[in-house]
Amino acid sequence: MRLTTLLLLALSALLAATASAQERPPNIVVILADDLGYGDLGVYGHPTIQTPRLDRMGAEGMKFTQFYAAASVCTPSRAALMTGRLPIRSGLTRVLFPHSTVGMPAEEITIAEALRQRGYATAAIGKWHLGHLPQFLPTKHGFDSYFGIPYSNDMDRVGGPEGRAAFREPRFEYWNVPLMRDTQIVERPADQRTITRRYTEEAVRFIREHRDQPFFLYLAHNLPHVPLFASDRFLGSSARGLYGDVVQEIDWSVGQVLDVLRELDLEERTLVFFTSDNGPWLAYDDHGGSAGLLRDGKGTTWEGGMRVPAIAWWPGTVPAGTVRTQVTSNLDIFPTALALAGGELPRDRIIDGRSLLPLLRGESKAEVREFFPYYRNDELYAARVGPWKAHFITRDLAGGATDPVEHEIPKLYNLDVDPSEKYNVAEDHPEVIAKIRRAVEEFRTR
Repeated sequence: MRLTTLLLLALSALLAATASAQERPPNIVVILADDLGYGDLGVYGHPTIQTPRLDRMGAEGMKFTQFYAAASVCTPSRAALMTGRLPIRSGLTRVLFPHSTVGMPAEEITIAEALRQRGYATAAIGKWHLGHLPQFLPTKHGFDSYFGIPYSNDMDRVGGPEGRAAFREPRFEYWNVPLMRDTQIVERPADQRTITRRYTEEAVRFIREHRDQPFFLYLAHNLPHVPLFASDRFLGSSARGLYGDVVQEIDWSVGQVLDVLRELDLEERTLVFFTSDNGPWLAYDDHGGSAGLLRDGKGTTWEGGMRVPAIAWWPGTVPAGTVRTQVTSNLDIFPTALALAGGELPRDRIIDGRSLLPLLRGESKAEVREFFPYYRNDELYAARVGPWKAHFITRDLAGGATDPVEHEIPKLYNLDVDPSEKYNVAEDHPEVIAKIRRAVEEFRTR
């Protein structure tokens, strides 16, 4: 009798544990590259940069071909990702610097804050760039722990030659960038030669330590933003030169994360999302990346500035080998994470993103985003309705920076036909321009 009772108790505990495990929400991992261009990965067509792990991630998961950062520079793009809100709503519309005294407002709700309320362990690893003062650091915005640099790796320069020459043969000592753990500086200047490896080791350790509870990992590499650094193992590994070496080390890092998830049998319980904060910094020639067939790059509202690579991986949920052409955005990561965690979106503020779950699950009736605004700083430069994109203001950076130009008749492109934005068809489609103007006015009244 006692043995039977013990067996029944053991079976009951096992069933309870199984039910609890089934009810446990999925883990979420967001991996963000810095200034990685639309054309910089093998899975997006680069001919010489070898990215086998990201290529495999795309083959096993979902590749997005029209995924947009909400801004074409670091700080506002990251603010949008963290909050699901356009940068104009948080006020973080410009790049922050070491002398900046502002950062993520306390009243904003980040992904980490929302998920921690749902029982998630949370960690930020890598570049933050949403305020370096104590009240703005990740541990004040929902993250249990932080390991990384608080702003871009080219800031606070203290030595070396002037201008672009400082980036041609860089030494990490030229930049007095602090490496932080939580709120304390643990290394200054940060040794950027080993930083991708150390971020990766930290990420793997976090996953191992929190395998038995839902977790949110935000792994935000500060590369391939210039200055470029790679560890000895990857130096000289790419035909693309140092830039390719850096991207190939990030590819290795992604593989390490996916491998530990498989090792711990967490792959079917974890959504991993890889993307970039904005397009490539073309001002640095071969030390910058490529936007592929897209026009221009970082700092502009041309497609090359804001359309970025994006791959979702979740074996057993995300259909393998799928390609999504719908307009999607880093704004959508916040509502997707809340939907996965079983939470509700805040009702006291506008959330500009929408859940990607229907797309990720392969549902045929997923909602399509019809309108998308393109901001530079706090000004709307362009807007997209369906395949049509109207530029009200343009500024070029490829081939040399130009001043912004306002267009009385907006430039108009059909992105389905002309993703490179070569052929202005405004004269042929005044009705489309009128439709986009109406959509902009409606958007501004929200």
